[in-house]
Amino acid sequence: MKTIHKLCSVKKISFCKTSEWNSLPGASRFDVRQGELGDCWLLAAVASLTCNEKLFNFVVDPHQSFTNNYCGIFKFNFWHQGEWQEIVVDDRLPTYRNQLVFMHSTEKNEFWSALLEKAYAKLMGSYESLKGGSTSEAMEDFTGGVTEMFDLKEAPPNLLNIMLKAYQRGSLMGCSIDAVPGQTEAELSNGLICGHAYSVTSVQLADIKTARVQGQIPMVRIRNPWGNGSEWKGAWSDGSKEWTLLSDSEKKELGLNFDDDGEFWMSFQDFKSNFHKLEICNLGPDSLDEDDLQNKKKWETFKEHEAWIRRVNAGGCRNYLDTFWTNPQFRMTLTDPDDDDDDDICTALVAILQKDRRKKRKEGLDLLTIGYVIYKLTDPNCGPLDMNFFKFNASVAKSPTFINMREICGRHKLPPGTYVIVPSTFEPHYEGEFLVRIFTEKANVSGEIDERTGLDEDALVRPPPPPHPTHYRCKRVA
Repeated sequence: MKTIHKLCSVKKISFCKTSEWNSLPGASRFDVRQGELGDCWLLAAVASLTCNEKLFNFVVDPHQSFTNNYCGIFKFNFWHQGEWQEIVVDDRLPTYRNQLVFMHSTEKNEFWSALLEKAYAKLMGSYESLKGGSTSEAMEDFTGGVTEMFDLKEAPPNLLNIMLKAYQRGSLMGCSIDAVPGQTEAELSNGLICGHAYSVTSVQLADIKTARVQGQIPMVRIRNPWGNGSEWKGAWSDGSKEWTLLSDSEKKELGLNFDDDGEFWMSFQDFKSNFHKLEICNLGPDSLDEDDLQNKKKWETFKEHEAWIRRVNAGGCRNYLDTFWTNPQFRMTLTDPDDDDDDDICTALVAILQKDRRKKRKEGLDLLTIGYVIYKLTDPNCGPLDMNFFKFNASVAKSPTFINMREICGRHKLPPGTYVIVPSTFEPHYEGEFLVRIFTEKANVSGEIDERTGLDEDALVRPPPPPHPTHYRCKRVA
């Protein structure tokens, strides 16, 4: 029978005592190990979070203590559907035979990761709600960022540049291999696990200097949240001969170690060939200070809350032309091209996030299949667009697909101008609340296209007073 274990009964606590915090190695990606709960997607995001000290200290307040003003609770901060929320939990954790059941640290006296998981489960409704998911969900809830999904089988030619730029900006990244049908987390001959979430903890250009070879090789560091010896066995794996191509100083700069800790290096080409999905959580203005960006500018952000309502604006996708035009419409004006673009093109990330679907699982409601379409506007000041506009105008961009994920996001390269974004469910008449966000490298002017409604009191014609009441006499009927 599982019991509840109270942390204050543990004699030595390395996590919460503020006076000891700076003298300890502190939280690291090696403190995150998976328990019995199927939430490897969450652990991969937590491991990535530890690589960004500023973000980590915002989510996990380091000033909490088991001694100073201790009252048996801990607080955490999560970005939830557009706003930051503080979540408070007590100090009790599920255990079995005096061992933590779910997320835990390698160190037996360290509990920040287990408490963080408990707080996140509270935000989502229960531990049960954490079973199965995408790393992008947790990465966004730790940062307030927006996540791009890349299919590595059809990777863009500039993917390496995107990853290097994301790493320099402090973005969180995760990757995975598609699951094998009928098998749960099957292990391949190369040591990688299918249907399992990994963290991308570094992207570097390593210098090779030998008598025969000189140059740079792009490298990716990856971590398995299991935190054990289940690691990559190919080129650049722990102890492989390829490491002899690097000098000792280069190895030290990379922070190389060959422990059975679940972390390993791969060449960028092997990474792209062996993994199937990459998730990059781009940090928004609320995530970083200017000094953290290493001379790179923040993303400019617009956000708006809306909802699809049956028989009002739940019009479905473009296949349903008769109702598609009723969907909410959002105007986006791009003014300045990107700094590093020679073709006068603007980069825009568009994200549609559906709200509270994990909490509604117990009601039998699952994720909606959602997407969006983008059209160019000739009149930047137009009102809501009708069916004829969508009937006679072609779209200029769209979401990568319509999919039943919490959020759909796409990166688009568009010339300066004014556009309309139409988010929708795949089929009409499905209800749900959602958040639309637009990230651009340069400032953008965005807002919902809607008609203004109101009451003009001056034009109001008062009705004449009612006539005097007429009294009727009742007549008994025999």
